[in-house]
Amino acid sequence: MVLKLPENVKKIIHTLQDAGFEAYAVGGCVRDALLGREPDDWDITTSALPEQVKALFARTIDTGLQHGTVTVLFRGGKDGWETYEVTTFRIDGVYEDARHPKDVTFTPSLEEDLKRRDFTINAMAYNETAGLIDCFDGLSDLKNRQIRCVGNAKERFTEDALRMMRAVRFAAQLGFTVVPDTLEQIRVLAPRLQMISAERIQTELVKLLTSDHPDQLEILYQSGLTDVFLPEFSALMKTPQNSRHHGETAGEHTLLSLKKVRADKVLRLAMLFHDIAKPDCRTTDEEGWDHFYGHPQLGAEMAKKILRRLKFDNDTIRRVTGLVRLHDERIFRLEESGNASDQKQLRAVRRAVSRNGEEIYPDLFAVMRADILAQSSYLRIEKLARVDGYERLWREILAKKQCLSIKDLAVDGSDLIAQGIQTGPKIGEILHAMLEDVLEEPEHNSRAYLLAHLEQF
Repeated sequence: MVLKLPENVKKIIHTLQDAGFEAYAVGGCVRDALLGREPDDWDITTSALPEQVKALFARTIDTGLQHGTVTVLFRGGKDGWETYEVTTFRIDGVYEDARHPKDVTFTPSLEEDLKRRDFTINAMAYNETAGLIDCFDGLSDLKNRQIRCVGNAKERFTEDALRMMRAVRFAAQLGFTVVPDTLEQIRVLAPRLQMISAERIQTELVKLLTSDHPDQLEILYQSGLTDVFLPEFSALMKTPQNSRHHGETAGEHTLLSLKKVRADKVLRLAMLFHDIAKPDCRTTDEEGWDHFYGHPQLGAEMAKKILRRLKFDNDTIRRVTGLVRLHDERIFRLEESGNASDQKQLRAVRRAVSRNGEEIYPDLFAVMRADILAQSSYLRIEKLARVDGYERLWREILAKKQCLSIKDLAVDGSDLIAQGIQTGPKIGEILHAMLEDVLEEPEHNSRAYLLAHLEQF
């Protein structure tokens, strides 16, 4: 079996071999190359000690000498440098925090190094001299499209609890399944995930959500992992929706909606949380139909708390919660469409865009459509037509460059000061009154008109 290695990877391996050391490309890059995918980066493992690696290359960074890792640099790449991590064969010591080994021991054995890795598909090594080194039958697991731990699954997950999420994440990214033994140990050891930092969990969650199979989140629920880091989603999976609009639980609808929107972090997070408040908002009427009044507003509040708990950045939190809050907003009405009533609806859309903020579009339309497509077929055509109408009028407003905010007004504070208005609060009141008028009648947004009618404002 022959894999095509980048020139700099070959250079590193040959340099180490010429100095009398073993060296191989290892881990995810070998897995991806075997799958015909372009590796994000290339890691090298070697029998050389860190100091010996540093002595062989002109430019290096001491990435983690205590763990045997040196980064080798070559000129090139987007930032002017291409970087490659070179790590000494090692045996990990005791894992005291369910994430990191207390210490490591360097070893001359490649097999010992591969033995410490998480999954068989990530425990293969390759160089042009020896070919593929596959001590744990990772190649068969690749062919069978399955995720299996190296050696004893209980030991691997006890060492590093984050590996439980990584197993499901790799399955989602690659379209694989987790083998029964590995999955069973995830169920048994799921409570250990509480020992992992929120930042690490966030990283794995985003990678899963932005994969080709975000609905694999269901495996995290079935194995008990969401009970640990996202109990609100576990509650969602147990919430029925007895409604013409749904034939599944709120959680099952959420899983389906994730697949109906493009693989963007903010959009996928918005779909994950768009119905998160339904368990708390569920009511059942006298005829047995379920209703979820107020769930978008409460959902935005809950999403904010959850995203903060998982240490997401403020910009992501702001964008996601905005989409959750507005995902069920109904601005355009089919029964009012037509040339005459479109003017009325245009006013409503202008006010909505001014109120919601321009940057939330067109993501909001994507979220609305994903929500509808994940529902039952009941009134689906009409629902989608409403979103289409909303977007059509939004695009018309943009094309005409109509005023949607104070900064778009034809006058500003300096113009009002020149007219003798000195107090800041009064200037703000007048500008807001002008905006209200212009949202109603866009043609009023001219300097001449606004200043001529200053008294009424």
